[in-house]
Amino acid sequence: MVASGLGGESVTTTVEGRERYTVNVRYPRDFRSDPRAIASDVLVPTMTGGMLPLGQLAAVKLTQGPTSIRTENAQLAVYVYVDFRGRDLAHYVADAQRAVRDKVALPAGTYLVWSGQFEYLERAEAKLKIVVPATLLLIFVLLYLNFRRIAETLIVMLSLPFALVGGLWLVWLMGFNLSVAVAVGFIALAGVAAETGVVMLIYLDHALAARRALCEAEGRPFDRDDLRAAIMEGAVERVRPKMMTVTAIAAGLLPILWNDGTGSEVMQRIAVPMIGGMASSTVLTLLVIPAIYGLVKGRAATGPRP
Repeated sequence: MVASGLGGESVTTTVEGRERYTVNVRYPRDFRSDPRAIASDVLVPTMTGGMLPLGQLAAVKLTQGPTSIRTENAQLAVYVYVDFRGRDLAHYVADAQRAVRDKVALPAGTYLVWSGQFEYLERAEAKLKIVVPATLLLIFVLLYLNFRRIAETLIVMLSLPFALVGGLWLVWLMGFNLSVAVAVGFIALAGVAAETGVVMLIYLDHALAARRALCEAEGRPFDRDDLRAAIMEGAVERVRPKMMTVTAIAAGLLPILWNDGTGSEVMQRIAVPMIGGMASSTVLTLLVIPAIYGLVKGRAATGPRP
């Protein structure tokens, strides 16, 4: 009687065309909201066919109790749900843990566990601590296998932090927090930046080899003026392919920034580091790498300093 009369019981289903509606039956609100009305007006049938008020069979009163009892690992558990806006998850949890540790004294026999999306973030950060160094090591090994020289390999590796500067600035300007998607974007940016750096060094090496061959044909030693001329020639030849690379990548990623469909929030955080990084990588590849290349190769050149 309590379950059906007070809580409600489904007795049938109405058919309205293609729609279906369940019909629930229970006592009116006046009977359900007043304990005295429940005790006196709710009648319970007996085995002899009579009807007894519910108040003669049970004590009807209002009490306050837990909405539900939850357990974790055979122990009682209480959940405190937290939602926030305007900041990243990692820093909020760190501040909350610090505040709870300093201001909340847990009773004996109890303990506190932080759960939810923060656990996913911790697992992702643990994986990134392995993936990011492994990616950088793989890039270094591939560069060394390509050049077979440490100097050129280090020049390209030095270009990676400069390329990441633009990605960090654009992430900050867009108001994005550091997340797994942003980290994935930086990993992709590292590969593209290394690729453009390799192409620049190839152009410089070809220009340098051609200049050395010219000096040998003319019967004169290779000096710093020849080195500067070779670097200028190789860097100028790299302008058009570099701009083509940047334009192609930007044309493919810029539409993602204006998309607002399903999954756009994740894709934007992957695309933003790459777009900003390609902008700074352009300046780096055309200016910084030739300058570093000249410093490294200038040690082997002879002749007066220009």
